[in-house]
Amino acid sequence: VRLVESGGDLVQSGGSLNLSCAGSGFDLDSYAIGWFRQAPGKEREPLTCIRGRKGRDGDGDTYYSNSVKGRFTISRDNAKNMVYLRMNDLRPEDTAVYYCALDASPPFSGPWYATWTGRYQPDYWGQGTQVTVSS
Repeated sequence: VRLVESGGDLVQSGGSLNLSCAGSGFDLDSYAIGWFRQAPGKEREPLTCIRGRKGRDGDGDTYYSNSVKGRFTISRDNAKNMVYLRMNDLRPEDTAVYYCALDASPPFSGPWYATWTGRYQPDYWGQGTQVTVSS
């Protein structure tokens, strides 16, 4: 399994950016896939995820953390095995390395997005892409 992020850049406060995550060696439309970020000196922070077909009735459901709800949008292109993160109204505190992450199976307990509440670690990680927001 390989996840490769791209799209990180330097952007001014208030600007927008699109991140992409390309998957190979595995069907991205598995259980859930989403994004984390890690700012310098801080722990990795879960942001958002989207449920896959293995989520059954909830295919396409999304989850957002409070820190990005209303500003970030996750989407998925199953045909291309790609996941995207549209980031609007960027702030200096959004500066971080952004990671794509995949849950290949349901979490041990809790809701389908439990991994993105910080309860568990994802099954797979990408290498990250740097986003820097200048004030």
